[in-house]
Amino acid sequence: MTAIVKDEQEDAFSINARRKKIKDFVPKGYVIFDTIYGDLNKDGQEDCVFIIKATDKSQFINDESRGELDRNRRGIIVLLKKNDAYELVVINYNCFSSENEDGGVYFAPELSFEISKGKLFINYSHGRYGYWEYTFRYQNSDLELIGYDSSSNSGPVINSETSINFLTGKRITNENTNENADSGEEVFKKIVAKVSKNKLTKLSEIEDFDEFQVLDQ
Repeated sequence: MTAIVKDEQEDAFSINARRKKIKDFVPKGYVIFDTIYGDLNKDGQEDCVFIIKATDKSQFINDESRGELDRNRRGIIVLLKKNDAYELVVINYNCFSSENEDGGVYFAPELSFEISKGKLFINYSHGRYGYWEYTFRYQNSDLELIGYDSSSNSGPVINSETSINFLTGKRITNENTNENADSGEEVFKKIVAKVSKNKLTKLSEIEDFDEFQVLDQ
């Protein structure tokens, strides 16, 4: 993350730390792309997570088959509801690629968000190839990564599933040992391993989810 972005984030925290309207937290040069509501700190109030998207005209391209595409990156802002106002707790300007990203020989995965049971889930769905999902929880004045789940598929057949709990330091992998399996015929071998229980990764510190490796932190 560049020094300029860090300075912008510091300014956002100091100047816009508390506002009544969600739109007042949108940085200059960005628009709201998506909005999700839910209780992140279990105080009975609806907090808000919204996805922002840059509006830099230089990031528009012309694709031969798809026409004009907006390749501006997306970011995330997390607000906690405090009575009649919102408090800013996380701002990350550019951690997600554009929704119009080129997936190469594959299609680009679909990004979605959900707040459930006090946690924020960031999910990448890759259709017949599987999915991967990050679980964040509000703590230490940020949202910290406490879990990761993924599935590698060949169509309806599950090749492997992985679940990591960063609080317990445990990784569970289920590998399909039936190479000729149809859907529902998988035979899984369970592998349990330890992962390092280092300092938990903060959502505000992830520069690019496309390059983020959960076990390298």
